Amino acid sequence: MTPDSEQLGTPVQEQAAKTPPKRKAGVPVWRTGKPDAFLAAAVDTARTAVEGITPAATIGPHLAAKSEGDRLVTHLFESRLPGYAGWQWYAVLTRNSRSKVVTVNELGLLPSEDSILAPEWVPWAERVRPEDQQQESEADSPEADSSEAESPETDGSETEGPAADGQEPAEEARYVTDDAGTQAGA
Repeated sequence: MTPDSEQLGTPVQEQAAKTPPKRKAGVPVWRTGKPDAFLAAAVDTARTAVEGITPAATIGPHLAAKSEGDRLVTHLFESRLPGYAGWQWYAVLTRNSRSKVVTVNELGLLPSEDSILAPEWVPWAERVRPEDQQQESEADSPEADSSEAESPETDGSETEGPAADGQEPAEEARYVTDDAGTQAGA
């Protein structure tokens, strides 16, 4: 025996050590091609699960069943939810090996290529325009405060309201509360 074969032990182990695993670079270990036929046919199960989180009227027709891995399928349904045009409801289904029992893993709503998305968030400091800062600095200046305090028409001695028109001001209503908590006009 050679020193290599003594370390490995059996000829099967030698053969396994010589042949590298047949995987393409960057491809996951599980297969993602053709979906599991049993899970792909479980459209009604997927629709019923999505109806658990949204009214049936907001779920459109079935769009696709995509394989996400071995015995893992995502079903996509058109969204008819107001304000979510182009979005898709999804239900991820799975099952155990050799089992016919379908399990719902995840439910939700995803945007598609056709959906309208909100613009990317921009910090407030970057959203402020130069003219916004100019208006803010004008409002904070002491000249603006003094010009608003007294206008040329009024010297501050005249009163506004009904007394300025020669009318008596309306008497204010006063309420007195007794010990029982009832109010009486005074």
